[in-house]
Amino acid sequence: MKKVFMIIAVTGLLLSCGNNTKKESEEKASVEEFSEIAKNVVDSHNAKNSLDYKGEYKGKVPTASGEGMIVSITLSDSSFVKKVEYVGKKGGKFEEKGKYTWNAEGNTVILDGIKDAPNKYFVGENTLTQLDMDGNKITGANADMYILKK
Repeated sequence: MKKVFMIIAVTGLLLSCGNNTKKESEEKASVEEFSEIAKNVVDSHNAKNSLDYKGEYKGKVPTASGEGMIVSITLSDSSFVKKVEYVGKKGGKFEEKGKYTWNAEGNTVILDGIKDAPNKYFVGENTLTQLDMDGNKITGANADMYILKK
């Protein structure tokens, strides 16, 4: 009787191991198929179509000389209002209005008509990050100071 029980137990153990191998190979195949499908999926989400970007953004941005400037940018459907106030300077308030466009990737707004000053801003969740004159992110110790917040 012990031998019969032992044979049944060993047979059951061997059969259960064989099923795991089949299950593992099926799972591996499923992961590989999913990975192949995922390569062909294009993610069309960007700031323009995924974020609630309209509104007013404000922050204190450093300047080459002086104490910096308070920058406020309000984005509506396709127009902007940019207000700049130089800290500690009398008569240092300016306002510009115009239209803005999006870059091809849909993650950066370009304030049309602004020359000789940064006019590109990367759009994030409740933030506008000023880009340099070439449209690149500003790096370094003061990089966080170029982020305007909603």
